Amino acid sequence: MSARIKTVGVIGAGQMGGGIAHVAALSGYDVLLYDVTRERIEKGLATVNGNMARMVSSGKLTEQARNETLTRISAAADMSDLAGADLVIEAATEDETVKRKIYAQLCPQLNPEAILATNTSSISITRLASQTDRPERFIGIHFMNPVPVMKLVELVRGIATENATFEAAKAFVGSLDKTITVSEDFPAFIVNRILLPMINEAIYTLYEGVGTVEAIDTAMKLGANHPMGPLQLADFIGLDTCLSIMQVLHDGLSDSKYRPCPLLVKYVEAGWLGRKSGRGFYDYRGETPVPTR
Repeated sequence: MSARIKTVGVIGAGQMGGGIAHVAALSGYDVLLYDVTRERIEKGLATVNGNMARMVSSGKLTEQARNETLTRISAAADMSDLAGADLVIEAATEDETVKRKIYAQLCPQLNPEAILATNTSSISITRLASQTDRPERFIGIHFMNPVPVMKLVELVRGIATENATFEAAKAFVGSLDKTITVSEDFPAFIVNRILLPMINEAIYTLYEGVGTVEAIDTAMKLGANHPMGPLQLADFIGLDTCLSIMQVLHDGLSDSKYRPCPLLVKYVEAGWLGRKSGRGFYDYRGETPVPTR
């Protein structure tokens, strides 16, 4: 555990927030999990429980360790319950307006010494920090999905982030047995700056009829040794998230090479967002995923 941080608040009990709560509790931190409804928190806790049960059955965790870990995660019914947290990580949806509203409600509740972090995958840390009462104690801690499995965390300091905040965040992430990569605060940081244009290019390859969904994914799996094809990966990430990151890159860097593919826009408009909605570049409603193009 990090010396300075004992209690961690997590805002957002979805895939990312639940995963962050899971790894923090597993590393000995007391975790307070908050979301807008009790149902969402319960669903998040149930997912954490299920993921840990899988770790027990695969021999990565003992039943006792699982029970102890689960007792360290509590539901925060109200934002004011996060008042005692030393670090709060916001893992809400990738929408700047939503994040700003959260900070406006949260900051007055927080201990003045507490560090506020965001799990954003692409939005400017400097700009988000400027919406809070503590830009010096604000930092980007970007976990990869799925959090319990992926080893990497991107640490991103805004222009105002103090060294003490950076060091405390670094110690915290290190204590979770994750590998840190430090990125400058430019649109989409390192991983998504490289990964999303590749996915967007794969969608252009489909859009222009160069190859089918199956051909493109097979080509990259077997030809570039990627564990998952780019279109399959896009469905896993969520096509709405892919589109929002491409828009952040396009707006932030004003370069036509980041223009989102019209086919990606079309799928998002159709509500075909990938695995989570049942359809994307593959249809997930049957026994096995079937390409939709």
